[in-house]
Amino acid sequence: MIRVLLADDQTLVRAGFRWILDNEDDISVVGEASDGEEAIRLAGELQPDIVLMDIRMPRLDGLEATRRIVADPRFAAVRVVILTTFDLDDYVYGALRAGASGFLVKDTEPVELIHGVRVVARGDALIAPAITRRLIAEFAGRVARPEPDARVEVLTDREREVMTLVASGLSNDEIATRLHLSPATAKTHVSRIMTKSAVRDRAQLVVLAYESGLVAPGWLA
Repeated sequence: MIRVLLADDQTLVRAGFRWILDNEDDISVVGEASDGEEAIRLAGELQPDIVLMDIRMPRLDGLEATRRIVADPRFAAVRVVILTTFDLDDYVYGALRAGASGFLVKDTEPVELIHGVRVVARGDALIAPAITRRLIAEFAGRVARPEPDARVEVLTDREREVMTLVASGLSNDEIATRLHLSPATAKTHVSRIMTKSAVRDRAQLVVLAYESGLVAPGWLA
């Protein structure tokens, strides 16, 4: 069962998301928060698998709440997915850099919401990888000169190749096909890269790929 915590200051938004998710046999909404402070408190009490986190909330916004959850060892297994009205948003980029596992626009179709929750719970891929990649490219492209990053420099040539494909939004199975590897080998490469890079998941791996200059905006179509 995938345990979900909803964090949004709009009661109707939470009710709509709860109705969609609770109708699935493998997903359960275990709590609701109306601001960032409550989201952190409930995350500690309920230990959800995923927090669906709005950005603009009173008392403590979703960006700071995400930072605190990601930085707290108690929440090592908790994944944060950002809810936003617009897909290209400085706050969303900040949340991805802070450790969010992806994001969803609030007017997403119910089937996409359900799929996104399951994908992040598995840890397989980013939510809406093409949009997430575009978002990261948009804001990372504002950096005049990417700084070399020791976390990338320690990777082997094959690991850098795999990391580039992750940044293009490919799943482990797609990476395996592209590089003529077994799916298990592709998964092992991705896991090893995340361990070497000290990142929580694929979202942070994509951010690192752009900000280190391994991938430049416009390279990946």
